[in-house]
Amino acid sequence: MSSHGRWRFNLLIIFLTFLPLNLDSQELVEVFGSSQDHLLIQSGVYENRRILAESPRPRKDPPVEASPPSPDLATLSPPELNRTPSSPPSGQTAETPETPPAIIPQPPSPPPSGPKNKSSKVYVIIGIVVGVFIFSGALIISFLIFSRKIPIKPWTSSGQLQDALITADVPRLQLSELRAACEDFSNVIGSFSDGTIYKGTLPTGAEIAVVSITVGSRAAWSTAMETQLLQKMHKLSKVDHKNFLNVIGYCHEEEPFHRMLVFEYAPNGSLSDHLHSQHMEHLDWPTRLRIFMGIAYCLEHMHNLSPPILHTNLDSSSVYLTEDNAAKLSDFSVINSIFPSKEGSSSKNLLESSLLDTETNVFNFGAVVFEIISGKFPDPDSLFIEPKHAKDLVDPTLKTFQEDVVERLLEVVRQCMNPYSANRPTMREVVVKLREITGIEADAAMPRLSPRWWTELEIIST
Repeated sequence: MSSHGRWRFNLLIIFLTFLPLNLDSQELVEVFGSSQDHLLIQSGVYENRRILAESPRPRKDPPVEASPPSPDLATLSPPELNRTPSSPPSGQTAETPETPPAIIPQPPSPPPSGPKNKSSKVYVIIGIVVGVFIFSGALIISFLIFSRKIPIKPWTSSGQLQDALITADVPRLQLSELRAACEDFSNVIGSFSDGTIYKGTLPTGAEIAVVSITVGSRAAWSTAMETQLLQKMHKLSKVDHKNFLNVIGYCHEEEPFHRMLVFEYAPNGSLSDHLHSQHMEHLDWPTRLRIFMGIAYCLEHMHNLSPPILHTNLDSSSVYLTEDNAAKLSDFSVINSIFPSKEGSSSKNLLESSLLDTETNVFNFGAVVFEIISGKFPDPDSLFIEPKHAKDLVDPTLKTFQEDVVERLLEVVRQCMNPYSANRPTMREVVVKLREITGIEADAAMPRLSPRWWTELEIIST
């Protein structure tokens, strides 16, 4: 067989090895004829298939270099190997057919570990870390929402969603909690035309002031009143100053009907009582300076908010004192304007609120400073028409004071109470002048032991 014929012979065996056909001898004869070559083809095909079937499956380990097949390995079956070849015709040299090498498929090499695998691992780690942070943040937000007792109820009207947004920054308290804190609402410490003020004590000992609106029934409480109360509560909660009696909670009950606001409590009573009652503690001169400086800093803060917040009824009765006699400016009378149909102070306050501006607050502040200095209600005649000497205007209960300081303070009072509102200074200008006179900074005018932080903590945690 020629060299060209041998290659065709070998290729045919390889082709039939992987061809999914089982050709018997008769079929090979029909395909290739009755020559002796078909026996060699059949034996070669069967031997290659046997080697492929018995070879082990490739593993994922790195491939080992396979040694080249031995040249004496034959692809013929044993019977054919033992067969004695027939003698060639005379004059011809016997040609031994070359045995094709066994076809052994190489196992697939493992994917190379390169930069792509490293980058994919980095992405997986980053994804896990981000997922942990998102999950932790969701847990913290859920805890804060549920711990502040924000009411979540089905909306019965389109206004309830707005109400919830307004009250979201003020904790809600149950009526039973306030009833227990205020000793069944028997501890009355003040009243006004449309409400009552109770003193309460929380289980931890923190003291609170509860302002209850006087309403006979739900029918007497309109939607406009509800909206106005929530807006005022939201506005007061935005003041957030240490010299202000801040809103720290509210109560909203339908059966029985109640509307209440919870404030910080100042235990030393009102400034008006200290100035005009003989049974109250005497306020010395340095204490009085610190009190009106605290009021001035608080008003300046309120006027500089965006939008500005105005005090609706500034006088000595709206200023309360802490344990160390620092000023706490309150605005309980804001509730009066919710009842425009009532006579008396409510209609008056409603009219004043509609005309209220920063200049009015400055005028009222000047009147409070004059009352603190003199121990008397303001007298325009003694300030403008027939001005008196400082020593003649000072509260006679004061044993010591600086006369030159009083003169300078009275000059600021006259500027604040100028009949022409456009000529009055702003609270920022007033603070600058008073600080130059008294030397009292904002921190010194604030309460040294403010109970607000642990009062709020108790309310939020209950």
